[in-house]
Amino acid sequence: MAEGWARALAPDRYHIYSAGVEAHGLNPLAIKVMHESGIDISTHSSQVVDELNGVDWDIVVTVCDSARERCPYLPGTHRLIHHSFDDPPRLSAGLPHEEALVVYRRVRDEIKEFVQELINETQHGQNA
Repeated sequence: MAEGWARALAPDRYHIYSAGVEAHGLNPLAIKVMHESGIDISTHSSQVVDELNGVDWDIVVTVCDSARERCPYLPGTHRLIHHSFDDPPRLSAGLPHEEALVVYRRVRDEIKEFVQELINETQHGQNA
């Protein structure tokens, strides 16, 4: 969802990559709630960091504690930012569909706010 928001809110400003420490595939509920916001992430792929060797990272953002703890060393990284979000699949496991969507929508909106703040901060820093 973070990649979807970053691509939507700053479409031509950054080279945006999304990867985890392990691949899980795209979650249908994440696709659904992002679509509700007008963002199609259905063509995104679940990648692992090792697949992105050779990328010069200006900023690396981790969005869960597990990723923060297990994030490998990424040479050339200028800035590492961590912001932990609740894990919708874990929180919604066993919930009825509509209740699970409530969890995904909340986290979607929290991620949007975080990504927008990060974009604003980096734009301000570039203009200074």
